[in-house]
Amino acid sequence: MPRVKGSVSGRAAYDEGVATLLASYQAIPAAGRVRLAKKTSNLFRKRAKNPFPGLDVSGLDRVISVDVAARTADVAGMCTYEELVATTLKYGLAPKVVPQLKTITLGGAVTGLGIESTSFRNGLPHESVVEIDILTGAGEIVTTSPTSENSDLFFGFPNSYGTLGYSTRLRIELEEVAPFVDLRHVRFTTVDELQSAMAQIVGNAEFDGERVDYLDGVVFSATESYLILGRQTTAAGPVSDYTDDQIFYRSIQHSADSTPIRDRLTIADYLWRWDTDWFWCSRAFGAQNPRIRRLWPKKLLRSSFYWKLIGLDHRFNIGDKLNARKGLPPGERVVQDIEVPIEHTAEFVGWFLENIPIEPIWLCPLRLRDPALPGADTHRPWPLYPLEPRRTYVNVGFWSAVPKRDDQPEGYANRQIEIKVSELGGHKSLYSESFYGKEEFDELYGGESYRLLKKQFDPGSRLLDLYAKAVQRQ
Repeated sequence: MPRVKGSVSGRAAYDEGVATLLASYQAIPAAGRVRLAKKTSNLFRKRAKNPFPGLDVSGLDRVISVDVAARTADVAGMCTYEELVATTLKYGLAPKVVPQLKTITLGGAVTGLGIESTSFRNGLPHESVVEIDILTGAGEIVTTSPTSENSDLFFGFPNSYGTLGYSTRLRIELEEVAPFVDLRHVRFTTVDELQSAMAQIVGNAEFDGERVDYLDGVVFSATESYLILGRQTTAAGPVSDYTDDQIFYRSIQHSADSTPIRDRLTIADYLWRWDTDWFWCSRAFGAQNPRIRRLWPKKLLRSSFYWKLIGLDHRFNIGDKLNARKGLPPGERVVQDIEVPIEHTAEFVGWFLENIPIEPIWLCPLRLRDPALPGADTHRPWPLYPLEPRRTYVNVGFWSAVPKRDDQPEGYANRQIEIKVSELGGHKSLYSESFYGKEEFDELYGGESYRLLKKQFDPGSRLLDLYAKAVQRQ
């Protein structure tokens, strides 16, 4: 297969974007805190306003080049997966892990972690990275890889959330993909049965004699849960469309005594199957009401638009005001993704369903890819999110709100979730509210390793500390 290089204009545009970024860094006063000047975000934790101008990353939003023969791509850090996937699919290739929402950036998925239905075989997005250029807190562009002299930054960058620096360029591995995905939606009447089936599929990548290339699941209740099994195929045939009036998560449901539902999507529609309705969160805006949906512009059926509505709610407390009119208490936002070892999945889900009134919830298994990377700690190769190699975990995602009670402290439900996850030997992602004490946070997220990296690559503390950013919301 030929090598497809980025155009001269593409590389030139990237170089110009880096120059703009560095100029914006120099324009921030020495005493000023360095942050991105981004208009959009997929973070769900509040942040203090920055009185200083932010880093200009406007020129770092594209694919620089694709090497079809090597199955790699050089990508600017602020390039969205929507743009990245649209480019690579032209060559029958895709990133090894494509997070669910179109506006997640590659740099964001690596420094903040991401996950999807290929994670049981391909790990997490940062495990497909070959090389990174990072603007550090010291204002220098550092190139790092698993075998470079500064490989400690390569392994410490995931889960640092921009507190060690910001990626300007990432070289990532790609994989071949077929044009279609055949789906099976398999129902379980207990989560224990689902857990057992999921573990079996992770072990041999098949179910009932058919290959499984994609694997995730949905729990609607203690007696209704599903695994969504995908298999790549080149065979032509009719496909479903969940970008308009039909809703993907509703399509998987069927009676307990019927055979698994089969479905079929193009590879692009499969990769973005969750984006149209932000999994199921669009129902909070009325977008799943058939009468409203008929009037809803199709181009606004996407997660980025719902995020704008969320922003308005945060700004004006719309949800709490509507609850007050109905005589209901304000809500505590519970928007989290956690990971527990697969053998504890049913226990956590059972506890969650009994204690946190949120449904449905999403399940996605993952395993670290290769513990033998050069320069990596073979026991915990990614120190800021130290999952065990050769062990299967399950990501559990839940995104809604629960009623606040006057007799409970702020963040009560979220705190209870953190306690339960730690009890089961798990972690939680840091894109949303966290309430950990400093000592426990250090134990969970590589405290000493992080401090050494911070001292080396941000000696002037121009960037926020990870605990300050994730928990104290500075």
